[in-house]
Amino acid sequence: MSRPLTVRQQNVFDFIVKTMAELGYPPTRAEIAKALGFRSPNAAEEHLRALERKGVIRIIRNTSRGIRLPNQEPQDALDPQPPSTTDHATGLPIIGEVAAGSPILAAEHIDRYCPLPADYFTPRADYLLRVRGLSMQNVGILEGDLLAVHRTDRIRDGQIVVARLEDEVTVKRFKRQGHLVTLVAENPDFSPIEIDLRTQPLEIEGVGVGVIRGGNGQALG
Repeated sequence: MSRPLTVRQQNVFDFIVKTMAELGYPPTRAEIAKALGFRSPNAAEEHLRALERKGVIRIIRNTSRGIRLPNQEPQDALDPQPPSTTDHATGLPIIGEVAAGSPILAAEHIDRYCPLPADYFTPRADYLLRVRGLSMQNVGILEGDLLAVHRTDRIRDGQIVVARLEDEVTVKRFKRQGHLVTLVAENPDFSPIEIDLRTQPLEIEGVGVGVIRGGNGQALG
């Protein structure tokens, strides 16, 4: 991204990403205007042109849903509509509920794919995890959000991690002193989780590198 986005531009971009992640196709100008409280679709169009100038989207002219993210292949249809069938998708996988003991990126856990470039996040994201609950609300990770996760087992104290505790996957802040790890919630209503690495299993599935506001369905957190 060559230049930072304004707050309004970020809101428009997040809504585009959310719509494409949930529905598989981009919103119209009218849908953007309605969702974000613009007076007319023309206001949405101005923000879209600004996003295109900054290189985060590509606009296909004379189409109602002609919005593309940079990593998308060109499509033949002049005016793409909601698909009737689901093709094999590309992009960042969106992970829903994770079955006990199985890999987090197992095919059965992937709800759909989000056409968002992995390198939109720093470090680059490997998947998006649906968030359930409010244990991290004080750092802006809310129920229904999509948490962008970079897969790594190199963790620094204080980072927000996706951790596996036996049959549970959770999002918490990582603290360690010797063989004792504390997974801290960012909400005083939730108690910290304490793990003794000498006797209790702990796997780190990755670190949080960004949040996409809003989402639907069952989630983890």
